[in-house]
Amino acid sequence: MEKPIYLSPPVYEDRIVIPDIKSGDVYESINKVILDFETRVQEFLDTTKQVVALNSGTSAIHLALILAGVQKGDFVLCQSMTFVACANPILYQGAIPVFVDSEENTWNMSPTFLKEAYFDCCKRGKVPKAIIVTSLYGLSSNMDAILAFAKAKNIKVIEDSAEALGSTYRNKKLSTIGDYGILSFNLNKIVTTGGGGVLVVNTLKEKERAVFLATQAKEKLSYYHHTTLGYNYRIGHLNAALGIIQFNKLKVNLEKKILNFNFYNSLFKNIIGVTLHEEPSADYNSNYWLNTVLIDPLKTRGIDRENLRNAFAKANIESRPLWKPMHLQPIFEKAEFYGAGVSDKLFKNGLCLPSGSNLTNDDKERIQKVIFELFKRF
Repeated sequence: MEKPIYLSPPVYEDRIVIPDIKSGDVYESINKVILDFETRVQEFLDTTKQVVALNSGTSAIHLALILAGVQKGDFVLCQSMTFVACANPILYQGAIPVFVDSEENTWNMSPTFLKEAYFDCCKRGKVPKAIIVTSLYGLSSNMDAILAFAKAKNIKVIEDSAEALGSTYRNKKLSTIGDYGILSFNLNKIVTTGGGGVLVVNTLKEKERAVFLATQAKEKLSYYHHTTLGYNYRIGHLNAALGIIQFNKLKVNLEKKILNFNFYNSLFKNIIGVTLHEEPSADYNSNYWLNTVLIDPLKTRGIDRENLRNAFAKANIESRPLWKPMHLQPIFEKAEFYGAGVSDKLFKNGLCLPSGSNLTNDDKERIQKVIFELFKRF
């Protein structure tokens, strides 16, 4: 069998340099590596906002909810079409998730159903405390509409840009647009720290609070003294050091992601019934972290998402269905959902395609062969 082609594998340098922490103050050296990584992220985002490096994007969402004042029993409006790590922190806080359907052009949170969910919650005497909106597979939501509504209703917006490093909306880097921003540096991301994430906040005071909570909420005393519930959420210095190295190739890897999109666009442009997810207008700029397609079996003479996935699997090529919406997950079966079935259809018909920044020409030839063999009648 030929070597596997993975969906989005980590791409490392041949040699990883471990930072020197042998001389001087060890803890100061460790902290400097983390601060340097935060500076690197802040510079890339081109923002005056503050960056907090953490051990995961999930941790970042949890701390964002805390900083937004979300408490037990509060309602949080959350995009349904997302990864479960976006919604789980709502439960960590004892809050109540209310899921919102997608719009068809971005696959992200529908401003129409967002409003419907909000007003229905208000009718029941529970004004939602926050909105979590995801930039799915690297493409932004309609942030103008969502932010305008949130501002009018005085609701905090948590911008889950875990999949969208380098993407923009109206020339603004995603994760810097909402009240709080989230990035992920998990193994499958364009930049990986081997496991890590970032929380973007507006002020130094918020950053200090986030770091305090992320380091077990230890008070500034000579002994261990705790008056607040804290967490072990700070990024490790070795992870941060890897992140600094990874940023050196971010520009090149983003360019490779665009090449991947162009490759798939050329493959599917003449195949009736297959739609590649892409930017709906010039306001959107996607990093195309994962290239994704919708397959309509009514237009492909019966070929569906699973036919393509299985054909790839036989060729030792990894692909994956789109995220299963949160309102369809057993853990959230009792949660409220507002929508018209858009995210249900996306899950039923959508597939994520191999999109690593290390895809070779040979890899692309194998992928093309599988697609053309399956859809040869077109």
